[in-house]
Amino acid sequence: MSGANDNLHKALLPQGLRDLLPPAAEAEAVAVARLVAALASHGYERVKPPLVEFEDNLLSGAGAAMAPETFRLMDPVSQRMVGLRADMTTQVARIAASRLGHSPRPLRLCYAGQVLRVKGSEVRPERQVGQVGAELIGSADIAADIEAVAVAAEALVGLGIEGLSVDLSLPTLVPAICRAHGIAGTDLETLRAALDHKDSAGVAVSGGKAAPLLQKLLAAAGAASTALPALAKLDLPTEAATERARLVAVAERLAQAVPQLAITIDPVENRGFEYHTGVSFAFFARGMKSELGRGGRYRTGNGDGEDATGFTIYTEAVLEAMPAHKSAPRLFVPVGAGAAAAAFRAQGYVTVAGLAPAKDNAAEAKRLACGFVLTDGKLIEVH
Repeated sequence: MSGANDNLHKALLPQGLRDLLPPAAEAEAVAVARLVAALASHGYERVKPPLVEFEDNLLSGAGAAMAPETFRLMDPVSQRMVGLRADMTTQVARIAASRLGHSPRPLRLCYAGQVLRVKGSEVRPERQVGQVGAELIGSADIAADIEAVAVAAEALVGLGIEGLSVDLSLPTLVPAICRAHGIAGTDLETLRAALDHKDSAGVAVSGGKAAPLLQKLLAAAGAASTALPALAKLDLPTEAATERARLVAVAERLAQAVPQLAITIDPVENRGFEYHTGVSFAFFARGMKSELGRGGRYRTGNGDGEDATGFTIYTEAVLEAMPAHKSAPRLFVPVGAGAAAAAFRAQGYVTVAGLAPAKDNAAEAKRLACGFVLTDGKLIEVH
């Protein structure tokens, strides 16, 4: 029993971390490759930031929002604090501002890799998260917002994901209304919590004179076909009206650009979009509780940065939403038959070579999870 317990102990991992085994690891690799290829086909060039950066760089600008999620440690070489990335967006923004600072704008970059977070969420407890994403840097035009959503949608649909929808939000809208009504400090925090929980009664208590308007914003959430007319009727302060106009324009143009994409609107959603400065979005698929990815408009630096928009797709969620991965057929190649294997690999078969003569090649093929065995130069299916 002690041996079994020792093996179990060796398999234990920290909470939120896991081994990805066959065939799931292969499915993830294929999905990542296809997502990156879709982004590259739209002119997004791939970059590869490091796993660890100096803390002050990693958590500057928009990266400050990820500070609570970032593991920190001391670099034994430089004796400076470093952070293990919890998100790759800010790393790409740093690359754009430094290494690619003189490249023509708008700059289109994409990436794929793993991030580590201090804790997971209730819906997704994973702390190590696979990301594939793209950033469009150096443009404030609405066309950039449209492109970000459309390219992400195309990449997801290309994986065979059905029932795809995008939820558009505007995390700058509520702050604009609150500034116009002088809501700040702890009052604003209480109001923000009520809005985050979609608590209309709580908004009535904490919203002051702005409460009726904010309650109407809550009620306006839903399908774009009903949400947009409801938003258009609201008498908003000047700054908030400007923000609304952009959201409406993005929704209307997106419906024209990607007519098959279901669009919903949530004008008060803020959670996870704290560093965003304009229209933001999250993707969902039919039957999925968690989001497939999210993105939106932001600034790349502290006051001296650039306008940018982009998105991040979460590979774990994508694997759950896409059709089951079909691995290539496996062919067992007995000892001495290896010369013929290359021709079958060229046809798409995975060849598994025998390393020692087997008494029964068909039985050995079955033991090694091969559906075929090479016999006298021919494929024989294993039953």
